[in-house]
Amino acid sequence: MSTEGANPPPTRPGDARKGAADATLYLHPQTLARLGSFELRAKMIVEGVMSGMHRSPYQGVSVEFAQHRQYVSGDDLRHLDWKVYARTDRLQVKQYQQETNLDLVILVDSSGSMNYGSRSFEDASGSGRKLSLDGRPNWTKFDHATAMAAALAYITLHQSDRAGLVVFADEIRAMVGRSGQRSNWRKIVEALSTQPVTAPTDFGRVIDQTLAKVTNKCLFAIISDFFEDPETIKAALARVKHRGHDAIAFQTLDRAETNFDFTDSAPFEGLEGEGKLRLDPRSIRKAYLETFNAHLEKVEKICRGFGFDYQLVSTHDWLGPPLASFVAKRNAMIKRRKSG
Repeated sequence: MSTEGANPPPTRPGDARKGAADATLYLHPQTLARLGSFELRAKMIVEGVMSGMHRSPYQGVSVEFAQHRQYVSGDDLRHLDWKVYARTDRLQVKQYQQETNLDLVILVDSSGSMNYGSRSFEDASGSGRKLSLDGRPNWTKFDHATAMAAALAYITLHQSDRAGLVVFADEIRAMVGRSGQRSNWRKIVEALSTQPVTAPTDFGRVIDQTLAKVTNKCLFAIISDFFEDPETIKAALARVKHRGHDAIAFQTLDRAETNFDFTDSAPFEGLEGEGKLRLDPRSIRKAYLETFNAHLEKVEKICRGFGFDYQLVSTHDWLGPPLASFVAKRNAMIKRRKSG
């Protein structure tokens, strides 16, 4: 699954993205307009600084009364409602809801396979530029992933929550600590715009490294093509679930990969050291699509099996509509769970 199609616009996989970050390449105003009215919420509201907008399921003394429940042995006596006891002769404990921040950790895959792209940079970026900052004419999966990461970070920071970043391949390549400061968005964009996209993938190792650095419960937004063995993905996400975190998987793919509409015999080159193989794409298209789609189904099944959300993303679609649709759907599901 890590080999790539033939005849895309030329890439320069060995080049790092250098220079100052140009935010307009990563977050088009049209995207902001579509996303500005939405909030990104976790199914599992997390611990954090008490300045955000989210209701925490953790019960304790805080700012807003939630409900009573019957006292059981071992409950803190300070939480007993003596007025209710005086009226009913029943011991009832007060429960409260505390306001906490959402902690979002965005994991962006910068492995070699993410350097593939068949869409023109000018068409995809919306910036009027014909070339990327490092001179590429094509919009890659990594370009799309960085735009999505910037959008998620923007939404999160503008709702007074905390956002951080992990850029990874075979290990963590760059990291921006979680912060609720608006200035953290610039740090995130700069980290995204200066990473080489060349190394192989080691998803399991990266998850272990990330979990070692995250001590409180967070929402992980994982943006990747997930060209990794499904069992490795399953084992890694099991560790995320075991630690009590929530996750969203954004499987980011190029249309040429999902449709495989190549017609000419050409060399197909793996971008993570697999080498070249000359093929007639028409003769293998059926088998390729069967294998490829089976892999997508496995990844989605694994994610949903852990209760995580999954979204397939195409680099040929505008970023705004699928993100806005996803966030709206997620918020609606959370409201239904709360009301149910």
